[in-house]
Amino acid sequence: MDKVWRIGLTGGIGSGKSTAAKVLAGLGAAVLDADAIARSVTAPGGLAIAPLRAHFGDALIDAQGALDRPKMRQIAFADASAKQHLEAIVHPLVKQAIDQQAQAALEAGARVLVFDIPLLVESGRWRSQVDGVLVIDCSTETQVARVQARNGWTREQVMAVIHVQASRAQRQAAADWVILNEDIGISIFEDKVTQLAHLWGLDAAAPGVLGATPPPAA
Repeated sequence: MDKVWRIGLTGGIGSGKSTAAKVLAGLGAAVLDADAIARSVTAPGGLAIAPLRAHFGDALIDAQGALDRPKMRQIAFADASAKQHLEAIVHPLVKQAIDQQAQAALEAGARVLVFDIPLLVESGRWRSQVDGVLVIDCSTETQVARVQARNGWTREQVMAVIHVQASRAQRQAAADWVILNEDIGISIFEDKVTQLAHLWGLDAAAPGVLGATPPPAA
């Protein structure tokens, strides 16, 4: 039986992690998206809504019955205990759904599972559950520029997110592969992701990996 690869994918906001996930999905990987699952459990009728309402009150539930994410983001950034309570409610539900999706993917014949986990390094538990970690990296200034262009956020809003995420050095220290997504076009970046994916058997005909690098020395 061919080896099943379990790959952790992470990167800071605006790094290009989601683009990498799309490339890998297009090559046949089963991508398990923690952010998408988190949005589903905090959507109207989601499993997290009742416990969130019980703990935080109606003020953080919007008119449609979903978690008011901008309000929650503001509170979580300002209050570490609120952030811990939020994670204590949402993260177990996300992990349960990821495990269910992973099992379904394996039963469907997937040989590469990509766990798209924005907080992979911060969680502390994922590193031991995957065969390797791919980090998509770029400078802080590039992160800010991309998120401002994409989301219309202020610089202060972007920096608030960056400050609560793992540092570049922390992500690199946890990485088995790093792709630097800086000052390159989208096609070159996608080529680097594709070439790295050959290692996991997504395209065995490819000759090797160009553009993916080992993590820098500590």
